[in-house]
Amino acid sequence: MTDPVFNRERHVKYFLRCLKTFLPDLYTSNDSNRMLLAFFTIAGLDVLGELHNKTTPDERKGYIEWIYHCQVPSGGFRGFTGTDFGLEKRTPENEAWDPANVPSTFFALVILIILGDDLSRVKRIECLQWLPKMQREDGSFGEVLGPNGKIEGGGDLRFCCFGAGTRYILQGYRGDGLRDAEDIDVDKLVAFIEGCQAYDGGIAEGSFCESHSGHTYCGIGALTFLGRLESDRRSVPLLTPGTTAFESLVRWLVARQTSELGEDEDDEPDSESIDQPDLSERVAQLNLEESVRQLPSLSIPTEDALLWAGFNGRSNKYADTCYSFWNTATLAMMDRLQLVDAKRNRRYLLGKTQHIIGGFGKGVGEPPDLLHSYFGMVSLAFQGEAGLESVDPTLCASHRAVKHLHSLPWWR
Repeated sequence: MTDPVFNRERHVKYFLRCLKTFLPDLYTSNDSNRMLLAFFTIAGLDVLGELHNKTTPDERKGYIEWIYHCQVPSGGFRGFTGTDFGLEKRTPENEAWDPANVPSTFFALVILIILGDDLSRVKRIECLQWLPKMQREDGSFGEVLGPNGKIEGGGDLRFCCFGAGTRYILQGYRGDGLRDAEDIDVDKLVAFIEGCQAYDGGIAEGSFCESHSGHTYCGIGALTFLGRLESDRRSVPLLTPGTTAFESLVRWLVARQTSELGEDEDDEPDSESIDQPDLSERVAQLNLEESVRQLPSLSIPTEDALLWAGFNGRSNKYADTCYSFWNTATLAMMDRLQLVDAKRNRRYLLGKTQHIIGGFGKGVGEPPDLLHSYFGMVSLAFQGEAGLESVDPTLCASHRAVKHLHSLPWWR
């Protein structure tokens, strides 16, 4: 079998279309998440090594200005400009209706870093003062501050990762950013993450929930952000090889690779070939056949089926492009990426979900979208795919961008 080809130029065109023209109308409901969409497009071109070749300095300056327009005066960034009712009309009484958003703050900072901004206009102290207000008593993080300073939304490991990532970027290696700001409760955050590990080794959104690769990535990502800072160096079982927590998680992650792609559907029964004496018996047989079709297949995979093996996010699920990222990125952070079958993951991504117009779809035969396009590409980057920049799995951006972050004054 001839190995599929990474259609680099088509992917470049796909991300350029998404950046410089209108997105399809299906994205309308995601307008409040525009910061995330901006991250996927700009980071996608950066990983392809074409951000500075395909955009002009004025365009990149415009992107930076838009992001700063999303900065909230009291610290943090909003997800889009739609809630901004102007600084002159903003008061302590109404600011809860134009709040900073934890995920958007993290993505805004990463985009600025990718674009080469020095973060000099970021309200660092205000943001670091705001961050502890977003942490709940159990150690988790919310999404926004509502009326009367009440923490709203969030609560799962996604927001823990974004909170820890924001702190990592703004605090600096030696913690210089915290001289004028109270820190988050790191011990409670670590305890919350550890409490999310399930009986099977995977990590869930909360205690006693089902293991999920996305939440697993966020939990390990948060711990990695904490462990990269000098002030937070500590022994954490989930990041310590040889511990039960670490080894059981590795086994669970590796077991997520699957040849079940969800692409084979049984044909509908041919009504002309069914010889039934009466209508009621015919309906009963059709109902029985429909029930049988819904049962999971117990057949042994054919040799052809074993050529492709993507990843799922939970046990007994089909492969999905984004889970090639969630699982391989987590294993990369744990220095265990070599345990996966990289060749079959590559065949799955390039042969099954890479789209003819560029980008990647969620599953076999599905149209491309920004999330799956970026994550599919980054999973390939972890495996050294030609034509892609190397990517830091924790910051989810190119190592070039990470190097720029570490060159800023509070990182030197």
